[in-house]
Amino acid sequence: MRVLVTGASGLLGINLALEAAQDHTVFGVIDKHAIVSKDFGVLQRDLLASNGVRDVLDQAQPEWIIHCAAMANLDACEKAPEIAYRMNAELPGRMASAAVGSGIRFLHISTDAVFDGKHGGYCETDKTNPLSVYAETKLAGERAVADANQDAVIVRVNFYGFSLSGTRSLAEFFLNNLLAGNPMKGFTDVHFCPLLVNDLAKILLTMLTNGLSGLYHVVSSESMSKYDFGVALARRFGLNAELIEPFSVEASELQASRAHNLTLRTDKISQELNFVLPGIQDGLDRFFDLYRNGYAEQIREMGVNTES
Repeated sequence: MRVLVTGASGLLGINLALEAAQDHTVFGVIDKHAIVSKDFGVLQRDLLASNGVRDVLDQAQPEWIIHCAAMANLDACEKAPEIAYRMNAELPGRMASAAVGSGIRFLHISTDAVFDGKHGGYCETDKTNPLSVYAETKLAGERAVADANQDAVIVRVNFYGFSLSGTRSLAEFFLNNLLAGNPMKGFTDVHFCPLLVNDLAKILLTMLTNGLSGLYHVVSSESMSKYDFGVALARRFGLNAELIEPFSVEASELQASRAHNLTLRTDKISQELNFVLPGIQDGLDRFFDLYRNGYAEQIREMGVNTES
């Protein structure tokens, strides 16, 4: 298949493009953060420009589009809500519309943050209640995609892994500080279902291969607090978990509101694909193996001589 991945310099986009390139012809769309890759084609375009979407589709001629591009920094979204809306709501709708008009399968990446986190254990049919501009605009993006393309796949996720800058994921935050011997804080009152980005990438490609459509939760089959996640990572790497201080998100100075319990149920996707999604320790084991085998350096080298 010819696969177009938007946001290919982002945490999900770059890992997804590499995973997809093992079996498909892949084109990764970037904007400001240039990358070099021997594994997939790189297209530099501003998708928000008037002809940006059409130009990319004409050049790549994809059969599948996986739309990862987003304004994902929660506090930045609070400061620039108009830009966040254009990127997270309007653009997905335009991409989905262009895909259906060209006979292209479309998969859109959303977020667990569409829920308010008051009880957790959310399934796909539960009522949403976003707490931040980021979450509001991502939910608007879901609706725009569903309205424009009834065959689209919409996936709510929470993931970690190695990024171009080495600083994009929670796992990298903990690992970088642990390796440097720096004390840090971990939220004991924020629970989530973190999935290794490489595992997520494989599942997304399987969903398209199997012709799925509709809304799905694709996260780890297990949950824990962000503090416990940091401790588990420290122990897997043989590092000092005592450097991580238990802390409450309510005492933080973060601008955007954070939900306390964003645990999601994965029954629907597990039944559709007939397998149990990876647990947290399974993901951390693979994250450790990737690190040991030089994968983090491989990712960072794709941004050599750039500002990323």
